[in-house]
Amino acid sequence: MNGVIGEILPSALGVAISPIPIIAAILMLLSPKARGTSVGFMIGWLLGIVVAVVVFTLLSAVIPAADPSASKPIAGVIKIILGLALLLLAWSQWRKRPHAGETAATPKWMSAIDSMKPAAALGLGFLLAAVNPKNLLMAVAGGLAIGGSGIAVGQQVIAIVIFVLIAACTVVIPVVAYLLASAKMAGPLDALRVWLLANNATIMTVLLLVIGVVLIGKGIADF
Repeated sequence: MNGVIGEILPSALGVAISPIPIIAAILMLLSPKARGTSVGFMIGWLLGIVVAVVVFTLLSAVIPAADPSASKPIAGVIKIILGLALLLLAWSQWRKRPHAGETAATPKWMSAIDSMKPAAALGLGFLLAAVNPKNLLMAVAGGLAIGGSGIAVGQQVIAIVIFVLIAACTVVIPVVAYLLASAKMAGPLDALRVWLLANNATIMTVLLLVIGVVLIGKGIADF
């Protein structure tokens, strides 16, 4: 069980540190309909992470079981492919980074957040968690680690809960903090939004690079 938790931590942290969902949540908290949209976004974010990691945990069961002492080439190949995909995404993020003197571009869909309704915010949160390629690849890695571990179903559920709590915390914590103390949170949240937007590409490049290398290393170790 401890080994599985250690293996899913990098992927869960990768989802948690992804700047775009955090920026989206902050923009909703600073919008006229802050409470409704932010709570909807948080629920969608949680649901998306749960669905993604559960689906890939179940799909990992189709990988043929192997003797614990034997090599696991199928799982190894999948991990290497995931790692290479993350490295490609890291390269893409690095190329998109703003150069000196440039202002980071804001995704166009963020301009619609002020007029967004809670149901739309929920859908956006789900899409960013379960469909966004960066987060989806990390959910695949997490599900593969949990489903291919051979631990009991109850322990798999615990591992999924831990993955979801870690992956979702960077959206859940600001939303809950705002709901508890909205007047005090506006300034710090806006400052965090500006910083994350300016450093989004760099953060994601480093994050994807590290997790990609880790996955490739684990894939090689499976042979």
